[in-house]
Amino acid sequence: MNHYETVAAAMAFIRANTQRQPSLEEVADHVCLSPFHLQKVFTEWAGVSPKKFLQFLTLQHAKATLAKITTLSEAAEACGLSGSSRLHDLFLSIEGVTPGAFKQQGEQLRISYSTGSSPFGPYLVASTAQGICHLHFYKEQEVALHDLVRAWPKATLVPQEEVLHKQVSNFLNNTREKSQQKIRLHLQGTPFQLKVWEALLRIPEGYLTSYASLAQEIGRPTASRAVGTAIGSNPIAFLIPCHRVIKSIGGIGEYRWGSERKMAMIGWEAAKSGADTTHAYEPKQLPLF
Repeated sequence: MNHYETVAAAMAFIRANTQRQPSLEEVADHVCLSPFHLQKVFTEWAGVSPKKFLQFLTLQHAKATLAKITTLSEAAEACGLSGSSRLHDLFLSIEGVTPGAFKQQGEQLRISYSTGSSPFGPYLVASTAQGICHLHFYKEQEVALHDLVRAWPKATLVPQEEVLHKQVSNFLNNTREKSQQKIRLHLQGTPFQLKVWEALLRIPEGYLTSYASLAQEIGRPTASRAVGTAIGSNPIAFLIPCHRVIKSIGGIGEYRWGSERKMAMIGWEAAKSGADTTHAYEPKQLPLF
């Protein structure tokens, strides 16, 4: 069962009341559950208790995680990326839309799309013959479809689930079923955007990096703002892990699909990857950053 909406509402309430640090009873009352059931729902969703989960979302933990690595290449090497990363095993070749095709805005292009559910809420995924071109989380399906139309205004859109869509579903839901076929991405963007998105793919699960570090990684150390803009225009949610980029001071930063969803992704991945918090600061109550 997907408890994301309940978990997101709980996190939003805690975040809005960080200064007074509400008790588990207050949070449970806000989401219309008993403390026992909130604890159960949260643990079923995250795999760890609310207290443990929120520990991954403190400023102290964020700063400690940022301090672990100097470059994304070092992070990949440190965690044995080729052997331990689900994403690396599954992915991924990025094929950029040619400049000519970019100008055509999808003209004469057939795009299949379908919807699905995930630990982070419902999503719409779309693909061309070359690969996945769109993955957005949504609250209203009509809005998600409008985003797809706006991204590819002259394409022919067909409501049809493809094999690649099933692979995306397996990945999002942490399904062990694997396919021999790699997930391909077909993206339209500037050379700079494609470079940023490719760099994002090198951030391992359970790790975070900063906008400034990512700018350094792509050889543009003074382009943090431009990097942030490219991250904000990422068309492939979660698979291109822009949620793993936070502010240098540990603040969560913005997220195209909502800050609560970004917090959920960061905490969920940290829990799934077995992030070590034995040396993290642990206050009596665990405020979200």
